[in-house]
Amino acid sequence: MADFQTIEVPVAGMDCADCTMHVQRSISSLPGVEGVEVFLAAEKAVVRLDAEAVDLPAIRRAVERAGYSVPDVDADAGGGTAGLQDFTRPIMALIGVVFGVVLFVVVVGEWLGLFEAITAQVPWMVGLGIVLAGGYPVFVKVVRAALNRQIISHTLMTLGVIAALAVGEWATAAVVVFFMRVGDYVESFTAERARRAVKDLTELAPRMARIERQGEEIETPIEQVGPGDIVIVRPGEMIPVDGEVTGGQATVDQSSITGESLPVEVGPGASVYAATLVNLGSLQVRTTHVGPDSTYGRVISLVEQAEAHKADVQRIADRFSAYYLPLVAGIAALTYLFRGDPLATAAVLVVACSCSFALATPIAMLASIGAGAKRGLMIKGGKYLEILARADVLLIDKTGTLTLGKPEITDVVGVANSESGIRNGETGMSHTPLVSPNSPLAILQLAASAERYSEHPLAQAVRVEAVKRGLELYQPLHFEAIPGLGVLAEVNGRQVSVGSRRYLSDGTEWVNGDFNQCIGRLEAEGKTLLLVAADGQVLGALAAADTLRQEVPLAIEELRTLGIRQIELITGDSQEVARTLAGQLGVEYRAGLLPEDKIRVVQEYQSQGHTVVMVGDGVNDAPALAQADVGIAMGVAGSAIAVEAADIALMRDDWTLVPQVLRIAYRTMRVVKVNIAFTALYNLVGLSLAALGYLPPVFAAAAQSIPDLIILGNSSRLLRQKK
Repeated sequence: MADFQTIEVPVAGMDCADCTMHVQRSISSLPGVEGVEVFLAAEKAVVRLDAEAVDLPAIRRAVERAGYSVPDVDADAGGGTAGLQDFTRPIMALIGVVFGVVLFVVVVGEWLGLFEAITAQVPWMVGLGIVLAGGYPVFVKVVRAALNRQIISHTLMTLGVIAALAVGEWATAAVVVFFMRVGDYVESFTAERARRAVKDLTELAPRMARIERQGEEIETPIEQVGPGDIVIVRPGEMIPVDGEVTGGQATVDQSSITGESLPVEVGPGASVYAATLVNLGSLQVRTTHVGPDSTYGRVISLVEQAEAHKADVQRIADRFSAYYLPLVAGIAALTYLFRGDPLATAAVLVVACSCSFALATPIAMLASIGAGAKRGLMIKGGKYLEILARADVLLIDKTGTLTLGKPEITDVVGVANSESGIRNGETGMSHTPLVSPNSPLAILQLAASAERYSEHPLAQAVRVEAVKRGLELYQPLHFEAIPGLGVLAEVNGRQVSVGSRRYLSDGTEWVNGDFNQCIGRLEAEGKTLLLVAADGQVLGALAAADTLRQEVPLAIEELRTLGIRQIELITGDSQEVARTLAGQLGVEYRAGLLPEDKIRVVQEYQSQGHTVVMVGDGVNDAPALAQADVGIAMGVAGSAIAVEAADIALMRDDWTLVPQVLRIAYRTMRVVKVNIAFTALYNLVGLSLAALGYLPPVFAAAAQSIPDLIILGNSSRLLRQKK
């Protein structure tokens, strides 16, 4: 049985989308290679292979056959291939610049008639030597591609150079070569700008960590830190790992992960993330994830691999590029056939710019993905931005998504004064004694004291509310937790019970129609009731609910403004809870749904031709997130499950990011469409003018590198996303 494994291979020398296709085809041709993905921005190839059938040297040779190289990342300090390349690259670049300046001054001067007498005296063979010397790097690529039965953009321009030389126009051929080299530098610059999003993220990744071992602090490379190690972080230092705080207190800037501008206070028990900065204080952190496995490492990985998830519009552009070059060759042949003008034919070949088609989409997508990553938006690929831009249905989970995911006490009412109970947000008394069993604050104090040692989430909500109101908790005696029902404890000599209506229905009594009506209204609002009884008599009730995130209503309105026609709440909660929440937001709802029911809801909309976005917490909603056209996971810093299930992950629990990512999608697609439209129009005009003889080869050579710069400038606007 084949032993398949996945390896990453660095690839140097790629400067356009065509380059990635050539590398991919060359590696894919090797026996034993199951799949290849090549990333321009990350400068690497991810290869899935049979380790027994193919090895790294074979892949290196395949990359070199395609015209590129595999840097030796393990080169020793004495030099090696990588060191030699680093040394010779700037020298060759300097020689190229000097040659280009001389060529530009002499040849363009001759073209303007300034050096006509001089160039007229230059033998044709000397002119040929100038052309070959200046265009050698380009011609090598063309020949290598031809040997691999491939046509690249420089192939057509090389044919144009040959045509110019054939009619004795060595100066024109030299100018074409000059602009070919200029075009190469432009494409390299464009590709470097595309890589910057990845490099900016990578440069923030911590390289060293200070760990505590046998009572000593040791500086060690991050690769040598493992789960369970205690990492010491001092003020002004970056946290190098994901982990749990075991000691210390600090203010941490988490903007690199969550995009949140305000720092947060962390202490023992809190989770912290790699590449976040400690502003004040110091921490001891028990390591859970390191390097590529950390939250920040996954962010980098997602941005690097975003090119693999191509938008449909990008696939169309890639397919068009494959047919474009033969089309241009055909136009050139027709030009020569009908006009008999070799210079016009050469101009057609020279002006064709296929790289601009290939760059129109990925540069824009990568800019948006990189900018989004800095804002706490993990977007797995450009295709999800394209799908999101045409979405019209939004399905939303409730718990942990629309709500905070933990219960809070919203109401406290007494039997004797059910109409004058307290509601969440009112000010309580400090250290209030148990004065009267009819006091709502006294009921809350009694319940919190009885629940003091309970681990139930509702018990915690009761204690939090009591502390928030400044109430002093009493020490309970003979505490007993009754699973599924409530608790029984002795508080200040009284037998206090706190629990459900079913738990307190026997052995207790109350005779108050107003109280019954009040708790009925609270239950109708979808709230959970905790009855409080002392010595067999019900004193009052506490109502708990999972609180709606305060920014949700405004975010929902923004989504409607942006064109989302149908918004629906789909939840496993009861009808009452769903009805109340949906009523607050003005959306439709379906309640009591299991995970498979949510999938059917998604499929129902998809079968009607809708594009569905699902927003969930990324764990229990994973099936629906995967089924939706675009799945968005809320607040998933540190959650590998959410990252796997969702197409877009929000790194903090902030609903304003949902309309924000939709705006990014709209803006990205506008830029992509402008890029493609401009490129198509520019090439159409250029080819027409060249074929009709209005665009000499020299002008054609200068014109072919302009679209790359314009596309780069237009796409760079996406790096400055508006808030």
